[in-house]
Amino acid sequence: MKFTLHRPGGVHLVRGYAPGSLRIGADEYRTSLLVSADRLVTEWPPERLADLEREHIEAILDFEPDIVLLGSGATQQFPDATVLAPLYERGIGVEIMDTGAACRTYNVLVSEDRRVVAALLVAE
Repeated sequence: MKFTLHRPGGVHLVRGYAPGSLRIGADEYRTSLLVSADRLVTEWPPERLADLEREHIEAILDFEPDIVLLGSGATQQFPDATVLAPLYERGIGVEIMDTGAACRTYNVLVSEDRRVVAALLVAE
């Protein structure tokens, strides 16, 4: 699926998503990643939801988000609540959806200047 929202100023936007691939700006990625308006971490270890551990979620805290969008892959799947505990304990909002929906929602929230981080799993 292709997205067309354009926002100047070096803001990271998701330009496209397909299972196994993400396009942030002009670059294509085939690994899971963390993205916010001003930061991009392309070496986020979990490949699938089953790989997601508490330490992976703790890496998101460095972004100091108000909300986290977890893109769980091609279908919406929910991790164990204990994995997400670091976010809940700090009062950070968490939304879990399939990765395509997370990408679209992330772009909308970034365009509203929200402090959002998308944690996107891209495994097919």
